[in-house]
Amino acid sequence: MATSGPDFVSFQVRDKDVSARFYEDLLGMTRIAVPNPHAYAFSDGATTFAVRDPLPGFDPAAGELGAGIAVWFRNPDAERVHERAVAADAPIVQEPVVGPFGFTFAVRDPDGYVVTIHERA
Repeated sequence: MATSGPDFVSFQVRDKDVSARFYEDLLGMTRIAVPNPHAYAFSDGATTFAVRDPLPGFDPAAGELGAGIAVWFRNPDAERVHERAVAADAPIVQEPVVGPFGFTFAVRDPDGYVVTIHERA
């Protein structure tokens, strides 16, 4: 049997309320109800993403969160998402380009994770 995925991604964050607002209000993700008091989840109906309290044994203050990981999210109006991010003074780490994935840019979230937003698959 072959492994597929990813079908679920979660970031361990310092403050899940701050991170949830970033992903919901700024990036336009849809929050869903999950029976986990340690996480907030978002889904487009196919893939689920969550921000969560750190797992036992992980200290987010001990190192740089998000180092070495690249996560891309699709939004058909990526240009509008970019405008909201700029208006909110979110750190844009890759200025917009138009390439094989359409309008694409990268932004740093409150915990240092760099996420790329693109408009087409």
